[in-house]
Amino acid sequence: MDARFVLVETSHPGNIGAAARALRVMDWHELVLVRPRAFPHAEATAMAAGADDILEHAHVCATLDEALAGAGVVFGTSARRRKLDWPERDARGAARVAAAGGEAVAFLFGRERTGLANDELDACHYLLHVPTAADYGSLNLAQAVQIVAYELRMAHLDPPPPRAPREAMPAHEDMARFYEHLERSLTDIGFLDPDNPRLLMRRLHRFFNRSRPTALELNILRGILKAAQWPERETAAWHRARDSRACRHGGTM
Repeated sequence: MDARFVLVETSHPGNIGAAARALRVMDWHELVLVRPRAFPHAEATAMAAGADDILEHAHVCATLDEALAGAGVVFGTSARRRKLDWPERDARGAARVAAAGGEAVAFLFGRERTGLANDELDACHYLLHVPTAADYGSLNLAQAVQIVAYELRMAHLDPPPPRAPREAMPAHEDMARFYEHLERSLTDIGFLDPDNPRLLMRRLHRFFNRSRPTALELNILRGILKAAQWPERETAAWHRARDSRACRHGGTM
């Protein structure tokens, strides 16, 4: 299974080392760090307790997009519910989805104090929540990584029945380009006010992440967006093409 564990802006290097240990003991090897405060660090090495290979091969990224490149499904961990409803799985359910999908999967963990920001959750297909005691839900970062790594290993050891082949799915970077194109198009046609966007784009992120369009369907959607962009339709080339079609049909359009 192609699985990566992504830690965003980790403050304490000891948590990076403890997370590396959690991954190594569950036989996962891909640790990705987005703008860690201090890495490499002696405390990370000490807390890794021998999982030095995980730390040595950890990939440090400047952006979340870089960290998620190539991922087909992204789970964002969160200890709290958000203003917008999000498709949600617990750690066991998330592991089963990951094992059944056959796509590259990323598990995203936020900052120790504040977790993931809303714009980071926009990159996620599912919210991953660990059920805890109602009066005490504080999980250490490395503990959360351990829980998810364990459930993923159990799902990997007991995989679901194989599914029929399906169409190729877009990677994270393909979806990111689509969302940029969608926002530009909605602005061009006057549907989105960039000075007062409210929650429109976040809701559209959630909608398309939930519906999971295939790579072919995404290309169709981008073709529709391109055709709908009014500034392009006002170019001389567009008018020439329109007039040419009118002449072929023997009239005006």
